[in-house]
Amino acid sequence: MISRRKFLAATSLTGASIVTGNKSFSNFVEQSTILNSPIVISTWNFGIAANAAAWEILKNKGRALDAVEKGVHVPEADPTNSSVGYGGLPDRDGRVTLDACIMDDLGNCGSVAALEHIIHPISVARLVMEKTPHVMLVGSGALQFALEQGFKKENLLTPSSEKAWKQWLKNAKYQPEINVENRLFSPTKLPGNQYNHDTIGMLAMDAAGNLSGACTTSGMAYKMHGRVGDSPIIGAGLYVENEVGGATSTGVGEEVIRNVGSFLVVELMRQGYPPEEACKEAVMRIIRKKPNTAKEIQVGFLALNKKGQYGAYAIQRGFSYAVCDGNNQKLMVKAKSYS
Repeated sequence: MISRRKFLAATSLTGASIVTGNKSFSNFVEQSTILNSPIVISTWNFGIAANAAAWEILKNKGRALDAVEKGVHVPEADPTNSSVGYGGLPDRDGRVTLDACIMDDLGNCGSVAALEHIIHPISVARLVMEKTPHVMLVGSGALQFALEQGFKKENLLTPSSEKAWKQWLKNAKYQPEINVENRLFSPTKLPGNQYNHDTIGMLAMDAAGNLSGACTTSGMAYKMHGRVGDSPIIGAGLYVENEVGGATSTGVGEEVIRNVGSFLVVELMRQGYPPEEACKEAVMRIIRKKPNTAKEIQVGFLALNKKGQYGAYAIQRGFSYAVCDGNNQKLMVKAKSYS
């Protein structure tokens, strides 16, 4: 295992190589920014608009924590996004339940799960972090806390999502479709049974070189009531270690939880893996444990290290992510994959 100091020295050289255990990475320096130059990355094509909102804070030397909260507000409030926030597809009982977590550069974190009636669960999660002695609040307790903090109770089930749910009820078949999130869609454009899940995971580094992350979702469409995936679980859907980097995940949360995926990616980066290779190793652990299951699901990881280098890897083709920094405002990158 190489030391972090040696790793940072190695990455400053063009065409550098690094050896960790039995692994050798040559010419691994990925797309990167200069240290302490702001950058924000996020999952899927709806990450472009989210990044733009985050960038308004980062470009003015704002804090990464504020940037990721502001950024994910965009998909949370978008009624045409059926996998995040307002407009999210409901569970089998027709109830829209939201999950979110947030983590800052100091290791502070907050989370909400199975939260109903609140458009911006990420902001409730931040207040859990800042105003309570806890990390996670769930269900009615999370809603009670949100209302006490001044959030407005609203109906999150849009007419289009309700229509898709009623269409799904005719057969009540649960069969997730891989990468459906990567389309520009609303629930009126596809049959209800084709919608499954997704998340926006966002990672940012500010001008001070500090990292933060956010993750928010309405979870798997037509899930059992009370189901919670990886998105609000620190270490699974999101993890940030300011001295190393951050990671977030997307896809079938159960497999991410079983492998503590985002924590694993960050720890691999601590050992010297560049972001893409760290994401790849996390994916391969899922595949090695369940080779047959892996053929039918999508899981992807996205990572950002302390030098501003980023990368991603997924089980299936089609996972993409958005990048915004001083050079690129609307960059979309197709993640490499096992398939």
